[in-house]
Amino acid sequence: MPATKKQIEAASAQEAEAAEQEYVTVPLAGHDGVTKDVRCVPSGRWRASALRALNTGDIDGFMETVLHPDDFELFQELDPDMDGFGKFVADAGRISGESVGKSSGPTRSSRSTRKR
Repeated sequence: MPATKKQIEAASAQEAEAAEQEYVTVPLAGHDGVTKDVRCVPSGRWRASALRALNTGDIDGFMETVLHPDDFELFQELDPDMDGFGKFVADAGRISGESVGKSSGPTRSSRSTRKR
C-alpha cells in the first residue's frame, strides 16, 4: 500500500526533528559580557579534525566544525575571550553528558602488589 501524503509529511517531520536533535544548546559569552545560546554538536561526537584544530589553536576552525552552520556567524559577532570559550567547551561537555578534557586514567588497585 503506497504511503499517504499525511504519512509522508509525518515521516518528514520526524526526520527534521531527529536532525535537529543532533545539536545541544550551549550558552556562549561574548567579550562584552553578552551571552547568547548557540547550537553545538554534542561533545562526544566532535570529529578528530575539530579536536586537531583546537589543539593547534585554530578556534575558528574548531567552532566552524562543531557549531550549527547558522550559529557560526553569531560566534564571530560575540568574539568570546578565552574565559568565555573555555566555559563554552566545559558547558558543552556538561550539557552533552560527557566530560571534555583529559581522562582521569585508570584507578589504582586497592590490593597491594608487594609480595609478603
